[in-house]
Amino acid sequence: MKLANYILGKWTEGSGDGTPLFNAVTGEQIAEATTAGIDFKAVLEYARNTGGPALRNMTFHERALMLKALALHLNAKKDMFYKLSAATGATKGDSWIDIDGGIGNLFVYASKGRRELPNERFYTDGKPENISKKGTFLGHHICVPLEGVAIHINAFNFPCWGMLEKIAVNFLAGVPAVVKPATVTSYLTQLMVKEIIASAILPPGALQLLCGGTGDMLEHVTCQDVVTFTGSASTGKKLKSMPAILENSVRFNMEADSLNCSILGTDAEPGSEIFNLFIKEVVKEMTVKAGQKCTAIRRTIVPERLTEEVVDALKKRLAGVLLGDPSVEGVRMGPLVGKEQVKEVQDKVKLLEKVCEPVYGSFDGYTVTGADKSKGAFFQPMLLYCGNAIKNTAPHEIEAFGPVSTVMGYKDVAEAVTLAKMGKGSLIGSVFTENDDLAAELVMGLAAYHGRLMVINSRCAAESTGHGSPLPHLVHGGPGRAGGGEEMGGIRGVFHYMQRTAIQSHPTTLTRITDVYQPGSEQREDEKHPFRKYFDELQIGDTLVTAKRTVTETDIVNFANISGDNFYAHMDVTSLEGSLFKSRVAHGYFILSAAAGLFVDAKKGPVLANYGLDECRFVKPVYVGATIGVRLTVKEKTAKEKREGEIPQGIVKWVVDVYDETGESVALATILTIVARKN
Repeated sequence: MKLANYILGKWTEGSGDGTPLFNAVTGEQIAEATTAGIDFKAVLEYARNTGGPALRNMTFHERALMLKALALHLNAKKDMFYKLSAATGATKGDSWIDIDGGIGNLFVYASKGRRELPNERFYTDGKPENISKKGTFLGHHICVPLEGVAIHINAFNFPCWGMLEKIAVNFLAGVPAVVKPATVTSYLTQLMVKEIIASAILPPGALQLLCGGTGDMLEHVTCQDVVTFTGSASTGKKLKSMPAILENSVRFNMEADSLNCSILGTDAEPGSEIFNLFIKEVVKEMTVKAGQKCTAIRRTIVPERLTEEVVDALKKRLAGVLLGDPSVEGVRMGPLVGKEQVKEVQDKVKLLEKVCEPVYGSFDGYTVTGADKSKGAFFQPMLLYCGNAIKNTAPHEIEAFGPVSTVMGYKDVAEAVTLAKMGKGSLIGSVFTENDDLAAELVMGLAAYHGRLMVINSRCAAESTGHGSPLPHLVHGGPGRAGGGEEMGGIRGVFHYMQRTAIQSHPTTLTRITDVYQPGSEQREDEKHPFRKYFDELQIGDTLVTAKRTVTETDIVNFANISGDNFYAHMDVTSLEGSLFKSRVAHGYFILSAAAGLFVDAKKGPVLANYGLDECRFVKPVYVGATIGVRLTVKEKTAKEKREGEIPQGIVKWVVDVYDETGESVALATILTIVARKN
């Protein structure tokens, strides 16, 4: 059976013979894959001209709801993905990481998109910059979706997660995707894409799938496209240096396999809780997905005095790992994805053995449960020991992409840091210690060479997500050998698919462009109190100028009694010498409370509740006898998703500018209210 590619809005088979794809457990052929005969330029143009406009026409919140719907749909279908995932050699636990983990990425970005991004098609970045003397010329930044394609070239180890963790981000940004999974496990990616397309949740052109080679696709990229690559550093470098990518300054994000390390602290003792946690984590990272993880622990760095105890403990735990058919109960590690991968890992281990001593495992002397060892792509976990890892650099340069790790000793903390850095850049490093001072020292020494650092102690171990588990909330990537790129990272990742543009103009013009009130912009006063207006009626720049009140000594005393805030500057005039104040000063929070008393409309109306305070600054002391007034201005509006049984509503941000009799601001704040919508 030939795998069909999904391009130009339909399922299309490539021409000619394809690459045969095999079941990693049984060795039986599953399908063949090819992209021969495909017009790759047309694929990109279809994404740019059909998928791109449709996604850009949606707001962040609409895209986030689209991701949520997609996550719910795939979650209901995941049993079929689990069934086919076993053919890749994955255990149930391995499949959970790949399938549920991938769907989880969609849920996370659906949530973050609605909570952290505006209900707009663009993002206003940072704060305005006043670049003129009179404030009539401001600068600001906005981020808009790129008008190209996100081309994702993925690795074989996570056929589902590898796709979903990337498209969640580019879809939220408003950019369509072309996904090219690694051919050897593309049959599982294809099954998931079939369900995505069948759901009709995505607009046409938002997602295309290539089960085979990329052909000349990367010759047709433009400055608006983004290429992401996950795989070997050598392949990534070749792609990154392609002429069209260089000539068009195409954004290229590479997440390459790296020689990640885990360090056992000098405070550990054999049999201690931290020692046992370390041993458990190293073995887990060696055997989950049969060690075929870009985040797996390749270098096990331990105090020199504990190398023998660590090796013995690892050997004992590895001996309990049952290797075989993942469908058989009790099997904890399946095969590699294919026999080509077995040969590659063997070749790398042979190179490592020139300077390292094998202490556990072999190429042949092992048994397999529930399967024929000669037909499947099985490989026993192998543990090596390097006696002088400072001098013998092979473990820091050669990666066996399978269930293989090398133990190496360090004399002191400085040497541990040196060994870690010899990997020339890693995705993840972990530290196991109960000593927080040691943890801080190691983190500061390691951070520049790692994309992520996990510090484990007995206080957090139970809830730790694990050394090898990238999370959508945090950056996944690393410097140097690890590729120099970043994926996910929460909303940070979204901006990788957007253009940040500096906008300069008059404040009123910038307010219109950004839909956010800019300082110095025109303010519109109305006879109708803004708290009497529904969300739909309020406009950016609507302003209420309140009546005024004079601050008295009684106000200060009463507020101190109510709040319990008896700070000397408010209550003890004899202590003011040498302070910032010339006389008794009003509490800043009293000023803000008094401001609310001036601008709030007391009657029941469209304003449903106070939602909180974003920013607050007390910029000038208010003394007894000062007279204050308020300018309350609509700064920003965000419509909320309508939920069953809930009053339709939105969030309104207001600028609260409290000023004194001189006209100078004494307090500035941004408050939020929940306001009912008419429709």
